[in-house]
Amino acid sequence: MDSTDTHSRTIGYLLWIFGFIGAHRFYYGKPISGTIWFFTLGLFFIGWIIDLFLIPSMADEADLRFEPGPIDYTVAWLLLTFLGAFGVHRLYMGKWPTAILYLLTLGLIGFGILYDFLTLNSQISERNRLM
Repeated sequence: MDSTDTHSRTIGYLLWIFGFIGAHRFYYGKPISGTIWFFTLGLFFIGWIIDLFLIPSMADEADLRFEPGPIDYTVAWLLLTFLGAFGVHRLYMGKWPTAILYLLTLGLIGFGILYDFLTLNSQISERNRLM
């Protein structure tokens, strides 16, 4: 894996399976279109099918846009997706105070998780830049 390869194509294709809810678009740092896909079922499944062919370019764009470093984007996204309510992704990024807050409030009762789905890539990029 190249040191500038921040976002996996394999994970993108796996998330594409659930792409009609925007999962792959959030992963590649496209929160606006991810939100649109979420509310329209992948633009009524048409955009979802087209995205099958756009994933390589979305991965390349994300690799250029986000800062590589010790915090792995894929690990953080998997932790957010499956354990976000417990703040495990925030522990992984070294954000202990908010991780504990998420643990005690189940991700601030969902609003914190939503915020992280919209901003996780930029949060990781900022942390990687500082390390």
